[in-house]
Amino acid sequence: MRLTQIRDFLAVVEAGTIRGAARKLGVSQPTITKSIRGLEAELHVQLLGRSVRGIVPTPSGRAFFARARVAHSELRKAEEEASQLGDRGGGSVAFGIGPVGVVRILPEAVRRFHQQFPRVRVRVVENLSHVLLPLVRDETLDFVVGLGRRDIKLDPVLRFRPMYRSEIVIAARKGHALRNAHSLAQLADADWLGTPLLARPGGLDRTFASADLLPPQPVIYCESYNTIVALLAKTDMLGFIQRIQLQEPYARDFLQEIAVAEPMPSVTAGMYTRADTPLTRAAAAMAKAVVAASRNLARSAN
Repeated sequence: MRLTQIRDFLAVVEAGTIRGAARKLGVSQPTITKSIRGLEAELHVQLLGRSVRGIVPTPSGRAFFARARVAHSELRKAEEEASQLGDRGGGSVAFGIGPVGVVRILPEAVRRFHQQFPRVRVRVVENLSHVLLPLVRDETLDFVVGLGRRDIKLDPVLRFRPMYRSEIVIAARKGHALRNAHSLAQLADADWLGTPLLARPGGLDRTFASADLLPPQPVIYCESYNTIVALLAKTDMLGFIQRIQLQEPYARDFLQEIAVAEPMPSVTAGMYTRADTPLTRAAAAMAKAVVAASRNLARSAN
């Protein structure tokens, strides 16, 4: 089995066509076809089939794809590690980060990293943790920065490293009619914006239950930090955000906290990596820069 065969197989599955894979790899279609047939002959199994959607993996092909993708990623990282330790100093880092981290952590972390590795390519993917974690598992991303989840059992392939904690607060536009409310009961009839914190099982559900109230059922849900701030600032909706978010200058100019008597839960932000795969030198340096930036954030919040 040759590395080019694995590369060609992965490209066909991802592209859905021989033509697309050949264009991506810069080789001819007959070359791809011959490579796949040779791989199937060596494995004694059919890996690909045709459907109305194009070329798709067979059950055996799907199983092989899951393993081959990780193996190919490891070999790519080994090549980049050698490059980074050699004279070229190239390579790449890919990581995911949640909306809060994009605003409060990312700029400082990238600045720190770029000073040390000016020639390394950096790819940043913004989304929530549950969307990004499968990309760490299959090694599309080196690591993910996001919120920890105590309500679910972490995939044994992944490791979570806590970085900082932040209290959840109720935010509203400055001058809101309910700004002087001091209990959740007084906010029961308010119009709420659905945010990722409200959608998380656990903490806030228990907070409302302890006050003999049902959690809000928003009709508008938003995952973007900037959009959440804009909607809260320009409407009468209330929303749950991290206290660290409320301390961001942009949010601080337009929003205020509604402090209620009920104790609010907190969330833990941290870094997800694969438990069984070391980071490359560049990825480890980026992770270190992210941790340093998060520590500065935690200190400024206290």
